[in-house]
Amino acid sequence: MALNLLILGGTTEATALGAAVADAGLSGTVSFAGRVERPGRQSLPQRIGGFGGVAGLRDYILAHGVTHVVDATHPFAARMSHNAVSACAGADVPLIALTRAPWDAQPGDNWICVPDIAGAVAALDRPPARVMLAVGRMHLNEFAPNPQHFYLLRLVDPPGALPPFRDHHVLVSRGPFAQADDRALMEAHGIGLVVSKNAGGAGAYAKIAAARALRLPVIMIDRPAVPARLEAHSVAEVMAWLGHGADLGV
Repeated sequence: MALNLLILGGTTEATALGAAVADAGLSGTVSFAGRVERPGRQSLPQRIGGFGGVAGLRDYILAHGVTHVVDATHPFAARMSHNAVSACAGADVPLIALTRAPWDAQPGDNWICVPDIAGAVAALDRPPARVMLAVGRMHLNEFAPNPQHFYLLRLVDPPGALPPFRDHHVLVSRGPFAQADDRALMEAHGIGLVVSKNAGGAGAYAKIAAARALRLPVIMIDRPAVPARLEAHSVAEVMAWLGHGADLGV
């Protein structure tokens, strides 16, 4: 039976996997949730929008003859990852997650680790500071309880509404970013504190390295829990799994 992949995308890893799948002559579709207005160009056909929960995703898999699912969503897209595990189990279709290893604190880092967005908001209940808030536009309103700070907001897309902060600057830019550029950006805006999700990978790490170089504290938001599943950390591992049934463990 010919392979027909469904790649749950939204990351640079998903784009790279799509290119490898296309180069191998395999069929597949890359699906985006629609939270980014301008998804990067893909080598495979793409769809945009939700599935309608577990049942909707299971029905899509069955209706479209999907043989394998790859969850290459952002590490913080926990609901989609939960749905993928349940839907693939219900459709009896194999699933693998292409995910980034989380960052670990290095010598010189000053991390304040918090479990979730609410924890980051609580950690910002402090005297006014100049904050680089790198959490994505979907979470900006959750930080409204702390309007005393200046916020530097670097977003992939312009915010749909005015951010809920009296003093802020919006920079619309798409990574990957360089450490030297992020250090210059922080120095130009007088940043004294960085708030970041522990996204892992290289594309967004520049701000963490720059904060270390500038001896700035980082409020680091831990990843949400996801169900146990087969995981890979490279496109090559996923391609091996597709071609040879490699046992990567859980």
